[in-house]
Amino acid sequence: MTPAPLVRGWEVVIGLETHAQLSTVSKAFSGASTRFGADPNTQACAVDLALPGTLPVLNRGAVERAIRFGLAVGATVAPLSIFARKNYFYPDLPKGYQISQYETPVVQGGSVEFLLGGEPRRVRLTRAHLEEDAGKSLHEDYAGQTGIDLNRAGTPLLEIVSEPEMRSSAEAVAYARALHGLVVWLGICDGNMQEGSFRCDANVSVRKPGEPFGTRREIKNLNSFRFLQQAIDYEVNWQIDQIEDGFEVQQATVLFNPDTGETRAMRTKEDAHDYRYFPDPDLPPLVIAPQWVERVKAEMPELPGAMAARFVAQDGLPEYDAQMMTQSLATARYYEAARDASGQAKLAANWVMGEISKRLNAAGTEIDAAPVGPVVLGALIRRVQDGTISNNSARQVFDELWSGASQSDDLGAATAAVDAVIEAKGLKQMNDTGALEAIVDEVIAANEKSVAEYRSGKDKAFNALVGQVMKASKGKANPAQAGELLKKKLG
Repeated sequence: MTPAPLVRGWEVVIGLETHAQLSTVSKAFSGASTRFGADPNTQACAVDLALPGTLPVLNRGAVERAIRFGLAVGATVAPLSIFARKNYFYPDLPKGYQISQYETPVVQGGSVEFLLGGEPRRVRLTRAHLEEDAGKSLHEDYAGQTGIDLNRAGTPLLEIVSEPEMRSSAEAVAYARALHGLVVWLGICDGNMQEGSFRCDANVSVRKPGEPFGTRREIKNLNSFRFLQQAIDYEVNWQIDQIEDGFEVQQATVLFNPDTGETRAMRTKEDAHDYRYFPDPDLPPLVIAPQWVERVKAEMPELPGAMAARFVAQDGLPEYDAQMMTQSLATARYYEAARDASGQAKLAANWVMGEISKRLNAAGTEIDAAPVGPVVLGALIRRVQDGTISNNSARQVFDELWSGASQSDDLGAATAAVDAVIEAKGLKQMNDTGALEAIVDEVIAANEKSVAEYRSGKDKAFNALVGQVMKASKGKANPAQAGELLKKKLG
């Protein structure tokens, strides 16, 4: 494993607390809707508003999603866990406390595995616990006042806490991406970061190598991977500057401003005792029987690690390719559909890692929104394999398909779409042996120097001759066939 990079001679220590909004249709302790985008305060019932006499009732679906996550990360699913009241006072917290879990969480331990620069990484988890979200304070368009929207109050969250084992912003982002992919894969969270369904708090500190942990500062509510990396990088350099200038870093909660790229202190960081946790008297202990865990386990989808192993064993993919094909469930499904349509596992993976990935990154979109569907890509790969077009021509066809947003789940229709582009652009390879042989004869006659060099043992001269054949055929010659004919005629 590559040693952790130092920043200006300092070691960075990062732990992430991630809030994944669970994909239930109702809230953690009430029947109110969790639908996003409703008018303010239209999805907050009496329980969410903490009206006198109301009592919370735990959402069974939220528990099942927590169990599913625990099984996926190899954690212990606690047979008995306790809900606690986390006491603090804020305008968007009607009860004056948040229902959470403290000493005995539902998920204990586990780990998340991912790739960083092509190398495997593993970050251990401390815990994952169920809790409810608070409401939202709105500071804009209120004539200098603050509005309170309680639609999110009571929304079920799974807070996933890592050990402080990450040593760079790049590693933190890779971990967060892997975690995001996993919760979406499991179907327990939609992963929509713009809507706040998946957001991270980063605990950041610095120390000299081998020394005890430094004082951490927590960067709150980072809702994009880019902001996560920018915030950590700024905070690391700020802390180093503070220490090197002779000041102490004070434990604090900070916010990241994406417009300035800076963090700023919001309040002194609280410790657990400041929240005065105590067991919630309105909620009995959560008891999870082994039979419940087994039933959830039986209903789980194939996990990324198992699927990657299957791609290696059944499809013959290299381990790196298999890992890349299982970075997300959408990527895995796209690869499988392209593989099945083309009959070419490795070539399908190459296209997904190459042209598809490059264009998606440039467009800032996800693979399930790719303009070229996997079956269409499979049809294109088929046309390369059967010699209809060359690899270079395939990229031209792909350009046209991408700009035209070509989608079809039917291989026949997909093949017709690919063939139409090939025909319109005149990219079909020359497979007429007689016509190709005539071009080869002309090239040999016109390139006596290259012919002599090849016959004297210079292999580069042969490549030059193949290039001349391709040029003379306007790129329509089959390179492999042209090479065979050249070798035959040159003895």
